[in-house]
Amino acid sequence: MKFKWSVVVPLALIATAPARTAPLSDAEATFLDQLVTAAAVVGQRCIGFEADGAGGVQLGARLLGSPKAAMAMIDAFSAAIKAHDGESYDPGKFRPEVFEAASKTIKRVLADLDRDPKGACTEYGDASVDRGLLKRY
Repeated sequence: MKFKWSVVVPLALIATAPARTAPLSDAEATFLDQLVTAAAVVGQRCIGFEADGAGGVQLGARLLGSPKAAMAMIDAFSAAIKAHDGESYDPGKFRPEVFEAASKTIKRVLADLDRDPKGACTEYGDASVDRGLLKRY
């Protein structure tokens, strides 16, 4: 059995992470959940929705207190995606607690999208538009 180091190293980091992991604040958890949900809608190519980057930063700034804090969470989410996919990422931006929370959210949202694609796309897409993370096209 062959292992890809690009997969093993992130997993090793995650396995040792609990000792240095701080829990997400309520605001961080809320923003991350909303960010992951919107990303799932776009990733599943739900018809009629596209990312609204500026809106996402504005929402994060409202929830987290500043655009800088919003960008830090977006960067941590990006690092988590790259780690999951076995791509190189900035370890300074990787937060194991973000990886764990995003993994739980994406599994839940993708299960809903698989079970009822049209209904879940509409529900999650509309909610993400209302929050400013997505826009309609």
